[in-house]
Amino acid sequence: MAEKSIIIIGAGLAGLATGSYAQMNGYRSRIFEHHYEPGGVAIAWKRDDYLIDGGIHYLMGHKPGQVCYDLYWELGIFKNRTYPDLPTFMNYIDEIGGCRVQFSQDLDQLARDLKKFAPQDTGLIDELMAGVRAMQKTDLFATMVTAPELLGPIGVLKQFWGLRRVLKYFGGPYNVSIEKFAQRAKDEKLRRWLINLFLPEVPVWFVLLLLALLANKQMGMLTGSCTDFVASLVERYQSLGGTVTYRATVQEILVENNRAVGIKLADGTEHRADLVISAADSYSTIFKMLGGRYVDVKLKERFEKWPLFLPIMTVSYGVKREYPNEPALNFLFVKEPLNVGGVILDGFPVRVFNYSRVFAPAGKTIVQALVHTDWKFWNDLQHDRPRYEAEKQRVAADILHRLEPHYPGLTAALELTDVATPYTTWRYTLNHEGAFMGWRPTPQAMRAQLPKTLPGLANFYMAGQWVMPGGGVPPCLFSGRQVMQLVCRRDGRRFVATADEKSFQNLFL
Repeated sequence: MAEKSIIIIGAGLAGLATGSYAQMNGYRSRIFEHHYEPGGVAIAWKRDDYLIDGGIHYLMGHKPGQVCYDLYWELGIFKNRTYPDLPTFMNYIDEIGGCRVQFSQDLDQLARDLKKFAPQDTGLIDELMAGVRAMQKTDLFATMVTAPELLGPIGVLKQFWGLRRVLKYFGGPYNVSIEKFAQRAKDEKLRRWLINLFLPEVPVWFVLLLLALLANKQMGMLTGSCTDFVASLVERYQSLGGTVTYRATVQEILVENNRAVGIKLADGTEHRADLVISAADSYSTIFKMLGGRYVDVKLKERFEKWPLFLPIMTVSYGVKREYPNEPALNFLFVKEPLNVGGVILDGFPVRVFNYSRVFAPAGKTIVQALVHTDWKFWNDLQHDRPRYEAEKQRVAADILHRLEPHYPGLTAALELTDVATPYTTWRYTLNHEGAFMGWRPTPQAMRAQLPKTLPGLANFYMAGQWVMPGGGVPPCLFSGRQVMQLVCRRDGRRFVATADEKSFQNLFL
């Protein structure tokens, strides 16, 4: 069979996965990446003695028993790498309630702890734990193995059968955001904790899934950093014969007779291929690279009405001391709210990189705060660099002041402060308005099956979290797999997925 060429835009997780599956199936692919290194938003950067990780917080389904495990084998992430279990998903430091509580792997202990702090909500806590236990017996990621367009009636029935234990959590009183569901809690502390386990707008089932994966010991830590994780994907792609070109910003997708035929880079050079697949930001792809020519009513409505992920500001502190007994993932609720770019916050996540010497040498630690903020504020402010830098310093100093009581000696041991704003995210990734994970994961978005093609445009596909809402590692990687399934079906080829040391049968194809 004649070899076909594919151009892939973006060397993030989705682009690299798409490239690997393209190579596995006999296509000749080349990835063009805007940045000088791969990973997209999954990236870490070196500052003096410290490696600052601004990407993946944990890896879902990293052990046998989940289809994600098979996916990871296919994409080579286990080669010369291990991912130890995450023992605690969230450690709440609650100044408002004057207490601490850990959401750990032990569901019985978690239920006892929650009932201790919120005895009046015993019934609600038992209801939540029942949902988590139901999710423990179901692999929701199995629904991502095959592109929905290829399932057919029998495939859909198989998926429903696989979800039979948890179908109730996709409808009725559970078909709402966790923020709305948490209003049932009588105790204010419990409401805060539930709402901030991930994001307030995620559906109830997603929170149940997170706790189920944790209890099943299916949440892994990236001891080599997210850059090392991305490196494993690059190694796999290149071992299959793929190539990546960096510092290659795609300015235009070339179209002839309503067929994508290649790309034009910002330097004016053109590259041709039989197919073009964009694993880049959808807004940039559709409205800039394609000039908004291939848009229907539904797509326009999505960009007008669907909210985007709130951008974040990553504030990292390199300190000359260790915090060996602190959990890696924390959430600090503060008595006095803080103002970050016009957004008022009563709390924020805190990461302590004490689980690997990759991030800092012995005797030192990275402590990192992640705070939601406003895109327009920082995008406007960056035009006045002195004010921009001064505001970054102000926010960093304010957060440091809030952290000091809970991480004693932090200020005195401070060696480095690093601040990345939403504008920083855009500058390196071109993600629309700094939305690092695309669409906000509302119940509506998480239920949606978005097309990976555009109306009226042939030889073109899209992959990534903008076409599989919810973001995160598995959807990005599975999106690349699904796109190549669609391409293979179109070209009359049998889709093939192979692994370096193992082989897996496609569950539905």
